[in-house]
Amino acid sequence: MENKRNPVLRLCVIGLMAALAYVSFTYLKINIPTPGGYTAFHLGNTFDVLAALLLGGLPGGIAGAIGMGIGDLLDPVYITVAPKTIILKLGIGVVTGLIAHHAFHINRLSGRKLVWATVISCAGGMLFNCIGEPLFGYFYTAYILGAPAKAAAALAKWNAVTTFTNAILAVIIASILYLALRPRLANNGTLKKIGPKY
Repeated sequence: MENKRNPVLRLCVIGLMAALAYVSFTYLKINIPTPGGYTAFHLGNTFDVLAALLLGGLPGGIAGAIGMGIGDLLDPVYITVAPKTIILKLGIGVVTGLIAHHAFHINRLSGRKLVWATVISCAGGMLFNCIGEPLFGYFYTAYILGAPAKAAAALAKWNAVTTFTNAILAVIIASILYLALRPRLANNGTLKKIGPKY
């Protein structure tokens, strides 16, 4: 019974990761105004990726989407882009989780293999975001929000810069946090209770 997944504990960890994503996305942020809207340097993606490593892709993506989606909804500057944020952050978690848990099976790895699998999984999720944020952002800004094409293109260019910087920070910090937390969570049985089944 100790090794079975605990749905209540998983839900609590999803909530915790959503809260951490919200706080780091809302309060550890530098806004950059552009002709097409705002973009930002932030640390919210770190906890999206970390949640996917701990919980699996879909629950991790849901945590990131909830946390950063609420962050957008409560900020008058970003409220109009909340749907885009929710879709992209869900995607980050799903891609990270697919690579980590289905390609590498990271819960079974140790040593250098674990380190490389963790970094590659984080990088895969953030690569999805580096491609998706400027492209999806351009179409969302131009066609959903109705911004002029030049303004949407300017925002997409700035989004590419900030997204790449955010991605590097997320890969480094999430990898360090996961590799530090994992042995403790594995030793006390929590990792099996919150992690994905395979």
